[in-house]
Amino acid sequence: MVGKRFVFFLTLGSALLVSSNSYAQKPEQKSHKKEFVRTHKDVITDGTVTVGGQRIDYKAIAGNIYLKNDKNDTTATIFYVAYVKSDVKDESKRPVTFLYNGGPGSSTLWLHMGSFGPRRAETSDTAHVKPAPYKLVNNEYSLLDASDLVFIDAPGTGFSRLDGASKAKDFYGVDQDGHAFAQFITRFLSKYDRWNSPKYLFGESYGTTRSAVLSRYLETEDNVDLNGVILLSQILSYDISNDDDPYHNPGMDLTYELALPTYTATAWYHHKLPNQPSGLQPLLKEAERFATTDYAQALMQGSDLSQPAKQQTAEKLHQYTGLPVDYIMKANLRISGGEFTHELLNSDDQSTGRLDTRFDGPSMDPLGKEASYDPQASAISSAYVSLFNHYIREDLHYGKGMTYKPEISLWRTWDYLHAQPDSHMKLPEATNVMPDLAWAMKYNPHLKVMLNSGYFDLATPYYAAVYTMKHLPIPDKLQKNIEYKFYDSGHMVYVHPESLKKLHDNVARFIRDTDNVSD
Repeated sequence: MVGKRFVFFLTLGSALLVSSNSYAQKPEQKSHKKEFVRTHKDVITDGTVTVGGQRIDYKAIAGNIYLKNDKNDTTATIFYVAYVKSDVKDESKRPVTFLYNGGPGSSTLWLHMGSFGPRRAETSDTAHVKPAPYKLVNNEYSLLDASDLVFIDAPGTGFSRLDGASKAKDFYGVDQDGHAFAQFITRFLSKYDRWNSPKYLFGESYGTTRSAVLSRYLETEDNVDLNGVILLSQILSYDISNDDDPYHNPGMDLTYELALPTYTATAWYHHKLPNQPSGLQPLLKEAERFATTDYAQALMQGSDLSQPAKQQTAEKLHQYTGLPVDYIMKANLRISGGEFTHELLNSDDQSTGRLDTRFDGPSMDPLGKEASYDPQASAISSAYVSLFNHYIREDLHYGKGMTYKPEISLWRTWDYLHAQPDSHMKLPEATNVMPDLAWAMKYNPHLKVMLNSGYFDLATPYYAAVYTMKHLPIPDKLQKNIEYKFYDSGHMVYVHPESLKKLHDNVARFIRDTDNVSD
C-alpha cells in the first residue's frame, strides 16, 4: 500500500497513484540532460474548434521557455502548449490564461485533455473506461471562446527538463516553484508581446497553492497586476484540508468537521443514508450546520465528552454518513477520508473514489483500514495519458522520440516550508499560503478570485475550501472580490460532462466580467 502522506501530496490534481520508487530524484537529475538539448525547437500548427456552435480558428504553439539564474545561465526549459485565436486585430485586448495542474510533481495533461483545450478525452463519467483505442473529440467547452490558453508543465514534468547543472532543490519547493512559474510567465509575456493583455491564473489542486504564491510574486516583484485568479479544487492551508491522515495531527479536529459535508454528499449519491432525502442541497446545508455546531462542540470537549453525549453524536453522524454507529464509536467520532472511502460500500466489498467519490471499485483488501487505491484514478488515467501522448505527437507534431512524464515522484524531497509575505524565513509549519493570496488581493484591490469546487471531492473538500476563503486575512470589503461556484462532480470537476459545461460557462463569464476591455 502506498504511504498515506504520499497519496495526499502527490495525487492532488494529478489523478494518479504511482509507486514510491517511480522517477526517484537521483536518476531524474542524471537523465534529463540529453533530452534537454532536444526540446529547443518550437512547433506551430493551425487548428479549429467548435464552441457553442461557433468555429474558432487558432494557432497551437508547442514550445519551451528557458529559465535563467542570476548569471544568465539556463537552469531549466519549461514546456508549454499555447492556443492563440487567429485573426485577432488587437491582442492587447485578448485575455490570456495560464493553466497548470498540481501534485506537486504533476504535468498539466489532465487539464489539457479534460477541461479547456480544443480536444478532450472522451470518458464514461463514473465508469471505468474500456482499454484502448480511446476517443479524442472536439471540445465544445474549450475556453478559447473567451481567452487564449497556455498549458504549462512544471519543471521536471511532461517535456519540461532541468538543465544538467541545476539541482532539484532549486525548483522542488513551494517558494522555488512559485519563482520558476513567475519567471516563465514574464518571459512568455515578453516573447509574445502580451504584457498589455488581461491576465489570468488557473490552477487545480496544488496548482491553487501555486497560484496563491505566484500571484503575490507577480504582483509585488514583477509588477504584473492580474485580472483574475481562478481556483479549482482549492488547497491553501494543509492543516485545514488534510482529511487523509488527520490522526497524525491530534487536536486539529477542524479537518474532520470540514470533510463531513462531503461524506454526506457521497453517502447520498450511493444511497447509503438511513433516511435518504430527494435533494442534495438542503441536506448539505444541514450537514454544514451540524458540522460547525453540535459536532464541533462534541469534538472540542475531547475526553470530557460524556458517554451518552458521544453515543448521541455517533447516531447523528450515522444519519449524515451512513456508517454504522458502532464503527463511528470505535473511531472516537473521527473518520479520516481513507477510512470513509473504504467503509461506506464495504458491505459490498467496494471502495469509493477519493478524487471523486461518485466512482467506486473493488476493494483491494475488504478487511483493511483504508482504501488502497483510488477507483477514479484507475478509471480514467490511461485514457488521459494515452490520448495526450498520441495528440502531442500526431496532431501538434512535437515530442517524437521523447519521453513525456505525466508525473514525477517528489513527495520525499519537496520543500513544503514557505516564507510568508511578512517573514524573512521559511516557517517550520504545515504549508499555508492564505497570507500570499491575501497579500496579492490587498496589493491589487481590483484582483478578482473565483473558487470552483466539486461536492464529491475528498482530496480537497468543498467546505474546507469555503472555510479557507472566508478566513483569508483581508478587509471585509475585499470579500466581495471572491465568488463561489460548486459542481455535482469531484476533484477533476471536468470529468463530469454537465459540470464541464457549467465550469466553462462560469469561467468564461468571469473572464468577460473582469477583462476591463469594455471599460
